[in-house]
Amino acid sequence: MNQEELKALEVEQVVDARGTACPGPLLEAKRGIAAVSKSGIMEVLSSDEGTNDDIPLWCKKVGHEYLGNIEEAGHWRLFVRRMK
Repeated sequence: MNQEELKALEVEQVVDARGTACPGPLLEAKRGIAAVSKSGIMEVLSSDEGTNDDIPLWCKKVGHEYLGNIEEAGHWRLFVRRMK
């Protein structure tokens, strides 16, 4: 998805993990996905650059769809579609 498509997504759950280091953002995402309905979207906010690798790998491993990320001033917004 491109940046405009990501910005237009309707997000069910926002997980704010800014200020935490690895593995904090990934652990917060794992907890947060439980509050998202199947096919719903979760947004993860993270200031840890490693999250840009961790979240896509986690999605692939557990079967969720990683939609992409947006870089903002000082943090990233990562988008995940719950698939199961």
